[in-house]
Order: sequence, then C-alpha cells, then structure tokens
Amino acid sequence: MEVERSGLVESRHRGVLVHVDPAGEVDWSIGDPTTVIFPRSANKPIQALAMLEAGLPLDGAELAIATSSHHGEVFQLEVVRAVLARAGLDESALQTPASWPDSPHEHARVIREGGGKAPILMDCSGKHAAMLLTCVGQGWSTHDYLDPGHPLQQRVTEVFTRETGGPPAVVGVDGCGAPLLATSVLGLAQAIGHIATGGTAESRRLVDAITAHPTHVSGTRSTERHFITAMPGAIAKTAAESTMVVGWPDGSALVGKVEDGGARALTVAMARAVEVLGGPSVLPEPRPVVLGGGRPVGEIRPAF
Repeated sequence: MEVERSGLVESRHRGVLVHVDPAGEVDWSIGDPTTVIFPRSANKPIQALAMLEAGLPLDGAELAIATSSHHGEVFQLEVVRAVLARAGLDESALQTPASWPDSPHEHARVIREGGGKAPILMDCSGKHAAMLLTCVGQGWSTHDYLDPGHPLQQRVTEVFTRETGGPPAVVGVDGCGAPLLATSVLGLAQAIGHIATGGTAESRRLVDAITAHPTHVSGTRSTERHFITAMPGAIAKTAAESTMVVGWPDGSALVGKVEDGGARALTVAMARAVEVLGGPSVLPEPRPVVLGGGRPVGEIRPAF
C-alpha cells in the first residue's frame, strides 16, 4: 500500500494477503502465507463455533454479538445484556477491562449521558457474555472462564486446532483478557473458509447470524458491514493490529495482515484483493484521501 501526497509517495505499508480455494489450497497470495500472526478478533468466528459445539443456545443477533468487536452502540449493548440475562448474570460477571466504546460517536454519547468506562463497553463484551452463557449451560465455573486451563478455553483450543490444521503456534493474552491463539495466515484462511461453507449445523447457524446481522458484528459504520452487505452470503471480520478475514459460501477465503498494524491500509488492501479475485467493489466510498490544508491532495492506494 502507498500513501501519496502531492504526487510523492511518502509512506508505504507492507503485509500479507492470502486467498485459498474451496479445498483450502493457496491460489493467490502476496507475501508469505506461512507467516504466523495473532489473529486477534479474527479468531472470534472460531471461538463462537467452539461455543456452539459446546451447546451455546444462541442464534440471530445474539449469536452475531458473540462474534463481534462492537462499537458500543445502544442496540448492541442491549443484546449483550440479553445474553447475560439468559445466563442469569449481570454485567459484574464480565471480565473484560473497563473501557470506552470503540466508536468516537458512542464514546461521546456515554460522556454526554454522564457515564464512564465500563466492562460492557469493551468491544469484546459480546463474546465474553456468550462465554459465560456457555459455561452456565455446561455447569462450568464462571469466575475463571478466561483461564487457559478452563474447560471452555480447552474446547476453544481443540476447535482452533482442528480448523486451522494444527495447534496454536503461540498462546498469548488478547486485549480483552481471553487466551489468544496464534496461527499462520494460511491456517486462518483455511479455518474461515471452512466455517463460511456452513457445512455443519453449528457453522450454518453462525454464518446465518453474521450475514443477517452485520451491524451486530461491529457497528453501523463498520468495514465488516460494507463487505458483508456487498457480498451476499459472505462473512467478514476485522481485528486489531490490522488483520481481516473474508469467507465465501463455497469455502474460499481471503485473509489480510498489514505488517506494521496500520489500520489505514487494511480496508483498501482487502477491497483491492476482492476486486483482483473478481469480486465487487466493497468500499463504501472512494479510496481514503490525504488532506493538505483541509483539501484532498493525495490518496491511500494499493500497489498491486
């Protein structure tokens, strides 16, 4: 990716893009598909699948919020509370760090209303609410549900290993406190492609929830919403440190990772990759512009 200002390229972003075919084989790539990454929130569809296989009784918007990196919008918080209520729990059970909403609009709303940081406002609270509901349904303890040795997290690791084709390369801690499992860009693409087929009852429920409720996956102004609505039947998820996945119903999938973690390059790179692969234009507006004196003087553009 190039950032051009007044005719001069002043910055470049490097990364990895991998597209796998329905058989999970690489058919197009830029960079090294075996690069190991922390997928961050791009792991959420895998985590949600593990919870569904463990008996998570969610569908629709409630299941979509379990895969979300939500923006703290009112309608999203209402769904998170509804999931907690199903478990007989309230917000105090969440072990997400107290946070402001990701969206600056919702951040401002909370301040206007006299609120402050709260665990439910953290963008992963929907996933955590689903984790708690899974634990309650299985009779597992809830006070330590983030411990890597907890039955819930062991189940997640088993499903992750199955879907990515191998055990986690590294086990870390995500920003929300949950165990964070690393894999290669290729392994992540294979997992997302397999899930996107909806080939099992659980993955079908997951795909249906994501595609029917794209605003619950992140937000009304989100990248995912534009990708999902532009490509009916496809699932999409962005993640911290500039990672994104897209999976299509035929089992093909695309994963992008910007090496420096710079989010400004990610959407443009993924949108260009979709076009290279013969897909539609998925950007909600023209490429991001570079401003000088308050007016456009350049752009962020793909170099492939």
